[in-house]
Amino acid sequence: MQAILLSIGDELALGQTVDTNTAWVADRLTRLGIDTLAHQTVADDLDAIAAAFVWASERSDLIIASGGLGPTEDDMTRQALAQAMGVELVLDQPSLDFITDFFARRDKRMAPQNRVQAMHPAGSAMIPNAHGTAPGIHAQLNNTDVYLTPGVPREMKHMVGDTILPQLAAQPGRKAILITKINTFGLGESDTAELLGALMDRDRNPTVGTTVSGGVCSARIRAVAPSPDEAAAMLEDTAALVTERLGPLVYSRDDGTLAEATVECLKQRGQTVATAESCTGGLVGGMITDVAGSSSVYHGGWITYSNTMKAQQLEVPEELLEQHGAVSAPVAAAMADNARRLANADIAVSLTGIAGPGGGTDDKPVGTVYLGLSQHDAPTDVRLATLGYGGRAGIRRRAALCALQAIRLGCLDADLDSLTWLKQVPVTTPQNV
Repeated sequence: MQAILLSIGDELALGQTVDTNTAWVADRLTRLGIDTLAHQTVADDLDAIAAAFVWASERSDLIIASGGLGPTEDDMTRQALAQAMGVELVLDQPSLDFITDFFARRDKRMAPQNRVQAMHPAGSAMIPNAHGTAPGIHAQLNNTDVYLTPGVPREMKHMVGDTILPQLAAQPGRKAILITKINTFGLGESDTAELLGALMDRDRNPTVGTTVSGGVCSARIRAVAPSPDEAAAMLEDTAALVTERLGPLVYSRDDGTLAEATVECLKQRGQTVATAESCTGGLVGGMITDVAGSSSVYHGGWITYSNTMKAQQLEVPEELLEQHGAVSAPVAAAMADNARRLANADIAVSLTGIAGPGGGTDDKPVGTVYLGLSQHDAPTDVRLATLGYGGRAGIRRRAALCALQAIRLGCLDADLDSLTWLKQVPVTTPQNV
């Protein structure tokens, strides 16, 4: 079974309101083994909505539309469905009684236009709405099941969850579909695809695809099988292959964050960490302390934006700052080494760079970030990242994620070379430790 989801309303089409309904519905349909073929947003235009119903009915087995069931003139979904079906709207007396009682129980006057909410295309059925005044509608169009739901998320979720999904679940012949994500950081999408190789063949089951968001590259795995147990077994086999090929840059499944994975790694290894930040202004420390229980592994950090603070608080030699500049490998090394020593931590990470939009030079353009990683009994590792896209916020966020991944890899005794975004920089300046 394949579904097409429609979101109806000017506020959605114009971008004034973000549509969250279709994502929620698509997720629930997937759990039932129903593929979602497309999402379509349609403005409050009678002919456009009717055309969308016809188009979707010719391409899918199921349509679920949200929005446009209110009492005002711009609520046209029921009328558009009737137009697409070639029938008239008719009154459903039980629905009208319910709506009338809804207002009476709240001691409110029911406006005459609320009567339209009890109307539905001839030959369709009404779906009760226990949480509002707009009943849903179930109809058939070109042998396709069509469900209309209110646009209010709370009302929509109750109607879909309490009525529509149980009806769909009762239909025979459905397959099980399971999906998971393998999250990585530090490798580009094309490099990830190259490592995955034939696992990404489109005729393979489970299918594997890649997606990137905020610098995080995820491998999305989708297994289809006659039963949930078979789908789960297939999913886990492929997840193991994906994890093996992508190596230590894999940090979580599904919704797990890099900060959570880093803190958990430190806990498991019994190690502690400190941070020294310039261009990121405390983002790394903030991400770490967002994780519950991070106090057991995070000793603390420094935000040393100015050279004076770097010298006074982190004891970075002034001659290093004068000779190499604050955005340099020697300064990054000194920041990391001294932060680890002063915090008495096992690991320390430092970041110093140019987040922009100004401040860049030909030698050090905006997005230039030096990262230092200092650990006991290991040479200080300094890496250069060139993150010059995504604006100031994007540069700072990716730099912070680079730091978290570096801490995690250091904790695992893994080589930072797998972080292809970072280029190793030799540091010959004597360390302060």
